[in-house]
Amino acid sequence: MSVLFSGWEVVEDGASCHAVQLRPSQKPQARGVYIMYHGTSVASARSIIANGFEKSKRGMLGEGVYVSRDKNKAALYPYNGTSADRVILELHVRVGRVKRIDTDNHPLQYDWHLHGYDTAWVPPNIGLLAAPKGFEEDCVFDPKRVKVVGIVQAPNPTIEKELEQQLAKRRDDAANLCSLCKRNTQQGAPHISQQCWKCGKNICILMAKHFCP
Repeated sequence: MSVLFSGWEVVEDGASCHAVQLRPSQKPQARGVYIMYHGTSVASARSIIANGFEKSKRGMLGEGVYVSRDKNKAALYPYNGTSADRVILELHVRVGRVKRIDTDNHPLQYDWHLHGYDTAWVPPNIGLLAAPKGFEEDCVFDPKRVKVVGIVQAPNPTIEKELEQQLAKRRDDAANLCSLCKRNTQQGAPHISQQCWKCGKNICILMAKHFCP
């Protein structure tokens, strides 16, 4: 007896999963999605919500987007700012492959991304001279892995409301779902659809699975 099968099923990389809150000392799992924070100025917060993150060109872990699971770490930024110009953004971060950096002058401290890693992670309180305050820190090479989901802190209620409204509008603009795969389209651009060669049903190339009847 032979069995004929047509279709596919995809194993997700975490992009559509719910974010998990880890303690700063907990080891992140590869391809997990985690709640983290980013401290910045009011003007930069507006830009990040509107246009996404841009990579820092320098820092303790080299090039990338710097984030932390510790809100106290995020609250320090911008370093030269005051409480009247500080915003903490709540993020969902898809960490991908993670490299632990736990020694000063680590051989991959600045170029971990050239060795197949998506995120560099410095655990808290490990005595690094480069991190004298002992806060947990992460550096994500691809800004598309970092998504703003909320405003944790703003200088005053007026700015907080403004940023929340901007974020809500951004969500609305991105809330155009593909009728086939039920995923968000990018800036309203429709997904590519085609007919299944076996059963003739319309399918989206981003569907997680399809089984022919």
